Amino acid sequence: MPKVAKVLSDREIKAIRLPGFYPVGGVKGLGLKISTGDSRSWILRATTGELRTATSGKQYSVRRDYGLGGFPDVGLAEARRRALELRQQLRSGIDPVAEKNAVRAAQRAERAKLKTFEEVARECHAVRQSEFKNTKHAAQWINTLEGYAFPFLGKIPVGAIETAHIVEVLQPIWLTKHETATRVRQRIASVLDYAAAMELRTGSNPAGLQGNLRELLPKSKAVRKKAGKRHHARIPVEQMASFMADLRTRSSISAKALEFAILTAGRSGEVRGALWSEIDLERKVWRLSAERMKADRGHTVPLSDAAIELIESLPKGSGRKLLFTNSKQAGLSDAALGKLIKDMHEAAVEAGGKGYIDPEQGRIATPHGTARSSFKDWSRSSTARVMANGNMSSFPDEWGELALAHVNSDETRAAYARSELLDERGELMQAWAEYLAQKKTDNIVRLGAK
Repeated sequence: MPKVAKVLSDREIKAIRLPGFYPVGGVKGLGLKISTGDSRSWILRATTGELRTATSGKQYSVRRDYGLGGFPDVGLAEARRRALELRQQLRSGIDPVAEKNAVRAAQRAERAKLKTFEEVARECHAVRQSEFKNTKHAAQWINTLEGYAFPFLGKIPVGAIETAHIVEVLQPIWLTKHETATRVRQRIASVLDYAAAMELRTGSNPAGLQGNLRELLPKSKAVRKKAGKRHHARIPVEQMASFMADLRTRSSISAKALEFAILTAGRSGEVRGALWSEIDLERKVWRLSAERMKADRGHTVPLSDAAIELIESLPKGSGRKLLFTNSKQAGLSDAALGKLIKDMHEAAVEAGGKGYIDPEQGRIATPHGTARSSFKDWSRSSTARVMANGNMSSFPDEWGELALAHVNSDETRAAYARSELLDERGELMQAWAEYLAQKKTDNIVRLGAK
């Protein structure tokens, strides 16, 4: 027969001093638990109707400790009454602790379903870190969502996102930036797949092209065929000095970043991700590691006097890693530089100027076209370089290709490029900076510039 606990009195219970669990009798499993510091509470130890399976395959009932209140706030008689009532519930198949846990789990699940798209996207990005090719790819993945998806979807519960929301994100860029739009759609779809796996949403993925989205957006093949291969919209070389003068009337960090991109012929992502640790002012160079470059090759950029002056004007301080940060010490978004050019164009047109349109494409210039394509056109112009004898000429094409960090397929050029030609490219970048500093003011708008 199982051992029956002796029925203790109040006086006997108060006399117990050492920490431990002491059966008090009267109700099976009822005991007084004394913790270090003489904290005392009533516990009912009982088996529940819940079954678990051991590693051997044998099933067993779960034993659980149920708290009945502290002593002496809850007296002995009341503890026995509560224990008896609880045992009756357990015999009837009611486990109040299990029920409470189930309610809490349901509440947690409901709260989880209210997680916003941005919260889940950042979780998904963190989980997928090992899948990315390098840190640059990882940054591009989340930057795409920050620039295009978060403004529309960021605050919406991930479980509530529908096809109409996806169309709202993609429609503005589906025709004009189709490649980017495709990446945005794919990354939104990945986030929503992750959310479904985490049981944060149900149903089909609204960002998948196999669903309703296919009928609401032009077919990708037709868009690509119609668009063909379009170059980045650029500012004509003869307008670049005027553009730079306009840009320098603005004090925003986006303006500083765009100016640096132009002075270095750098890609937007490379400039927005520029680190203080990459800058060597003594040697007047900006050194980018392979993982930061599109071609996965390290790249060294000679810095002109104007580029160094710009760097020295930037705010510094402990903890700052990026050259260009917003008011929250975060990096600039992918859309920041493009928006700046658009704002400058609109302000210039409103003031009676020409604005900043690519005359061949009829589109507002892009950061890439402004910083790189215009530089390439200038370096190939017959008046770009002043020779020692006073004659004018273009710069050697190899210098320009190296400045743009283009991968050379021609073996001769590749062999020539191995030396980096830093001195020669230093001359090239200084000449470019001096060309940009010419006093041309066709489009300058000084009032209210940012």
